[in-house]
Amino acid sequence: MAVAGEEQLLCQVEDAFGVIRVLQVGDYRFLEFGEAIEQSCVFMPDPSWLEYDYTRAMLLGALCHAAPESALFLGLGAGSLTQACLRHLPLDDVEVIELRPDVPRLAMQYLGLTDDPRLTLRIGDAHELLESAEPTDLLFLDLYTDSGPAAAHLAWRFLDACQAKLNPGGWLIINQWGCQDGRPLGAALLRGLFHRHYWEIPVPEGNVVLLVPASLEQYLDRRALALRVERLSAQLGYSLQPLLQAMRPAS
Repeated sequence: MAVAGEEQLLCQVEDAFGVIRVLQVGDYRFLEFGEAIEQSCVFMPDPSWLEYDYTRAMLLGALCHAAPESALFLGLGAGSLTQACLRHLPLDDVEVIELRPDVPRLAMQYLGLTDDPRLTLRIGDAHELLESAEPTDLLFLDLYTDSGPAAAHLAWRFLDACQAKLNPGGWLIINQWGCQDGRPLGAALLRGLFHRHYWEIPVPEGNVVLLVPASLEQYLDRRALALRVERLSAQLGYSLQPLLQAMRPAS
């Protein structure tokens, strides 16, 4: 994305995993890992605004559920997707598992993340903490480092455990690295694990968002999804329709 203005470094910290920076350009603030690897973007006048298409695609995935009450986020980033879901979905309970303690601290201090009473933040490795998380209607997997997707994105047992954590009717929503042919990284593994029973949304950033239902008996109601997209569009201030049109069955 192109944002006009002078870049200003607001904060820089270093932990056991490397450098974390918060920068500002105009009305936008950016969370960066490592060597200027942009992780998240926040429009500060409205921190629940989703600037990136991949986050909009993940919100679209959440709309596959008619009335989700709970959500689990594996990876926080700047928290814009979490805030969008808290604002636009009928959620009563939201849990976030984040590996790096400075990430939620910086998100609250610099990136507009609010201390919502429905929100619980836990610090630690998602591999270790997933088992103790409550079953959920929506599970968002977005674990990235400064070198790309974390190993969890291709770990059979972990992905299987994520799907198993879903309530009946739930959805697993994965922000997966995209290959040059437009397929998600590890497509063969994903097809085998989920029996080709999932949907994909390729996005302009190059990622592919995967929408995985809780069971093989559960299907995507595209007509109902389109109605939810239409109802929400005025509230969002942007349209999810192009992403809905790009949605496809597992390739």
